[in-house]
Amino acid sequence: MEKKFDVIALGELLIDFTESGKSGNGMRLFEQNPGGAPANLLTAVSHMGYRTAMIGKIGTDMHGAFLKSTLEQEGICTDYIVEDETVFTTLAFVEIDEKGERHFSFARKPGADTCLSAAELDEQILKTCRIFHFGSLSMTDEPAKSATTEALRMAKEAGAIISFDPNYRDALWGKKSDAVEAILSVLPYADMLKISDEESILLTGEEDYTKASGKLLQKGPKLIAITLGSQGVYLVNQERAEIIPGISVEAIDTTGAGDSFWGGFLSKYLEYGTTLQNMSWEEWKACAQYGNAVAGLCVQKRGGIPAIPDRDAVNHVVQKYKKD
Repeated sequence: MEKKFDVIALGELLIDFTESGKSGNGMRLFEQNPGGAPANLLTAVSHMGYRTAMIGKIGTDMHGAFLKSTLEQEGICTDYIVEDETVFTTLAFVEIDEKGERHFSFARKPGADTCLSAAELDEQILKTCRIFHFGSLSMTDEPAKSATTEALRMAKEAGAIISFDPNYRDALWGKKSDAVEAILSVLPYADMLKISDEESILLTGEEDYTKASGKLLQKGPKLIAITLGSQGVYLVNQERAEIIPGISVEAIDTTGAGDSFWGGFLSKYLEYGTTLQNMSWEEWKACAQYGNAVAGLCVQKRGGIPAIPDRDAVNHVVQKYKKD
């Protein structure tokens, strides 16, 4: 079957209200930014010239309309986003500290993203993607949890490469043990895993990410990228492991950094047009370097989707990256 889309992602589509200075009265101001990890990732992939589609749910409110319009402007297909008048579009309020790190407070009790049901999935479209990407935020609540696992099954059976980014958010889980159990339950489906160093330790109980990577590989993924913030990424498969250094920049806002990295990584993988098994280590490293370039540009601007660079800007940085 011909693949209609290069990457389809399922999950949260939301507004990040990002801290943005103070009013004349000294009150904090928050800037409306379109976001959600899967949407951020798809924006990066779309900017690199690939065909993308989003599966999720929004409310029939001003925020949902804004999000759908934004994705369409970014070249992302929104035909499979469900609009529901009974729930409100999910909101996240983002506080940024002096180091550019984020602290979240969610308006999601429930949010529209948690209300996607398995019955609302389009099975045919899930059979027509090269890569199916998902995270764990769609697994915090029903019915979205069942919808996620059903979409995962459909895509896997159709031969899609499965990409997984747990993107753990403590505030959205009842207990850490619930999150660990849910994430580990779907890990065997994943072909490629993008995870932070803290998340790798959370899932395995190991004392550092290098030891954690060995345990995670035993769960099924063929390639793991453990993000290390400004240090870059620890890339590992069954044959090799190596830290691929990041790009030294002054971070203004790290919102979407990991998502844009992984979007760049997947885009470079798609460019090779080969199977996971036929990728050489040098090609995997090139994927990581490309992702680092995308993320390095992203963190120099505010917001998630608005900060994601275009292909020309990324290629310019990659060329400089190689020279250095």
